[in-house]
Amino acid sequence: MAETERPQIYLITPPAFSLDSFPDRLAAVLDAVETACIRLALASQDEGELGRAADALREVAHARDIALVIEKHQLLVERHGLDGIHLTDGARSVRKARKALGDDAIVGTFCGGSRHDGMTAGEMGADYVAFGPVGASPLGDGSQAPDELFAWWSEMIEVPVVAEGALTVERVAALAPITDFFAIGEEIWAAEDAAQALKELLAPLG
Repeated sequence: MAETERPQIYLITPPAFSLDSFPDRLAAVLDAVETACIRLALASQDEGELGRAADALREVAHARDIALVIEKHQLLVERHGLDGIHLTDGARSVRKARKALGDDAIVGTFCGGSRHDGMTAGEMGADYVAFGPVGASPLGDGSQAPDELFAWWSEMIEVPVVAEGALTVERVAALAPITDFFAIGEEIWAAEDAAQALKELLAPLG
């Protein structure tokens, strides 16, 4: 599938943002670049703050018929009318999340560079599996998800695969034929014009 279709775009919010300005910034990016999904990825553990952010971004996303998932906070999915959850612990919580949220919810998970974790997550009902980082990053132990993993996955596994973390124009060009989604966040939000930054990052896609 990934070899013939242009990868879709999956936006990740910054870990902290102002509700006074970010919904408009997000809307501008969504209106400039076709986007499949948004992940609310706040670092905050404050339920009120997360809930207000979820409500604000849901309005922006659903007005454009774009799915909004939240990172880790499963109980907020139904409470705030979100489309699903993004897990960060590989395959460990997939079955539990699927059972709690039902078949219609999006359940995705980040598996680092572990093919085994990805396959297990897929077997447990994950809608997508994310691997990364795909470029040089100081995060974690510095290890990267290799291109060979994406190439193998796109050929052998039907579950959609997401490339995320430390994306550059060069990495987008290399991974475009072998991934279904690019998850993009910090790469663009530091720029004054995030929409333009996203367009430049995705230039290899044509």
